[in-house]
Amino acid sequence: MSVDDLGRVVMVVPTYNEADNLPWIIQRLRRAQPDVDVLVVDDRSPDGTGEIADALAAQDPQVRVLHRATKAGLGAAYVEGFGWALEQGYDVIGEMDADGSHQPEQLHRLLAALREADLVVGARWIPGGSVVNWPWTRQALSRGGNLYVRLLLGIPVRDATSGFRLFRRSTLEKIDLRAVRSTGYVFQTDLVTRALHAGLTVREVPIEFVERVRGDSKMTGDVARESLLRITQWGVAERTQQVRRAVRRRPRGAGR
Repeated sequence: MSVDDLGRVVMVVPTYNEADNLPWIIQRLRRAQPDVDVLVVDDRSPDGTGEIADALAAQDPQVRVLHRATKAGLGAAYVEGFGWALEQGYDVIGEMDADGSHQPEQLHRLLAALREADLVVGARWIPGGSVVNWPWTRQALSRGGNLYVRLLLGIPVRDATSGFRLFRRSTLEKIDLRAVRSTGYVFQTDLVTRALHAGLTVREVPIEFVERVRGDSKMTGDVARESLLRITQWGVAERTQQVRRAVRRRPRGAGR
């Protein structure tokens, strides 16, 4: 699918110890979408991922690399990558994992949906979406976490934690990346919520999510607990604001 009508598109791919996966996923992405550029954001991987990214960039002018001084969290890596992409004048800025969980061959679904949206999320938990090689316990955790997000934050998105997505340039400008403080995986939920609160259109399209076959997952129990705590704090704050707004709108003398 041509992306000419969408303008310049770049996929931001954060990495930390993905030496075995990066060449493979970049090759697949460039083959599936030759018009799409790639920005690798490496958090000083000790396994040499950054050097591999540099070698790929030297061979392909559509691959660029940002080297960060230290590992400071997924959200921080994306914010820096998004900022670079905005400075470079990209019209569409996407995100995806380097481990093969997000299949570049399905990126065309997100690109097509972006023609009628401000933010598109590749979703596992909508009709047509699926996961491969996940135990039922992890599926239950992800489904339950997303249900908790919908109920607590009052948003309609069914897979707010998905990291396969596309933003219009105007979307990132409107939600003000400078105000984003999320550093871990909760960053994904944070940006979806900000987009909805800004009145922007968020669409979900089904994807098949494939569990990594090489390397170690970055999702740990501590990361999951941090995300749950942050979402709970946001939810309580949002409900408190709703009550305050309702009280301010209440006519004087009501209930007397």
